Amino acid sequence: MPRLDQVRNEIDTLLPQKSWISNKAIAVLLPCYNEEQAITQVIQEFRSALPSAQIYVYDNNSTDNTKSVAEKAGAIVRSEPLQGKGNVVRRMLADINADIYILADGDGTYDPTSAGKLIEKLITHNLDMVVGTRLSKEGAYRPGHKSGNKLFNRIVANLFGDGFTDILSGYRVLSKRFAKSFPAASSGFEIETELSIHALDLRLATAEIALPYGTRAEGTASKLKTFSDGIRILWTILQLYKELKPLSFFLCLSFFLCLSAFAIGLPVFVDYLNTGALSSVMLTILSAGILQLSFISAIAGLILSSISHGRREFKRMHFLKLQAISELGTTLD
Repeated sequence: MPRLDQVRNEIDTLLPQKSWISNKAIAVLLPCYNEEQAITQVIQEFRSALPSAQIYVYDNNSTDNTKSVAEKAGAIVRSEPLQGKGNVVRRMLADINADIYILADGDGTYDPTSAGKLIEKLITHNLDMVVGTRLSKEGAYRPGHKSGNKLFNRIVANLFGDGFTDILSGYRVLSKRFAKSFPAASSGFEIETELSIHALDLRLATAEIALPYGTRAEGTASKLKTFSDGIRILWTILQLYKELKPLSFFLCLSFFLCLSAFAIGLPVFVDYLNTGALSSVMLTILSAGILQLSFISAIAGLILSSISHGRREFKRMHFLKLQAISELGTTLD
């Protein structure tokens, strides 16, 4: 006869690990701006999918009744006066204490019933972020958004390495140590890009799960501005590349300046070899000045690379001070 504890262990390995979720403090974070028409259903579906979770709605200066509607639906409602999704997410991660953070939108485009899949992946593989990549229905994306998303994914992969196929997805599950060590700086829709690049830079344990992505609730409109927000996202990628990989950035700049200096100075040099006189003193000075900037840029890259390495080590050590998801119990305040 097998011992009782052996039987229990065998049963535990066969049963779904729902208990692993039940002993974790889960917070659903919903940044909202004018989502009166959709927020009630989103809250209800998340509550049905995750009965033990606390649902937070942070209102970002809505001009409709989002705040009162969310309160009636039973969410914990707070306000963030600084406009922009990045400002709201930064405030949420700073204010709320939980073991697991679910970041989604209040517009009904993400599937709350899939939250359990993201959490299970996070816990069973001891990860720090799981991204719900978007399998969109016809008409879910506005014209240009799908191609723009692919372009940004390709740029990030080339600059920071492979790891994500949908860096702009707003449906994510974060561990506590990720949320509490993430130095959020974005103010707008660049926040998802910043989250992804932060994970790539520190080589954190992450994963993706393809999930359905639907159309917005009727009566609501997207806050994302195709061109202006696209430019801001691209600018954020370039800024983070400069900050996190300064040697590569400034060596590229140095190479460009060096080529420019030779392109400007070569005709003058050829004339000097042929005639023995400078054909243009101004071009000679300009070429020499640009060449000096090229050397300065290369040296700056070397110095900033050492500083960036130190900052990366500091962020990594701060990250490791916090407990992994497998070590956390119920700690929600």
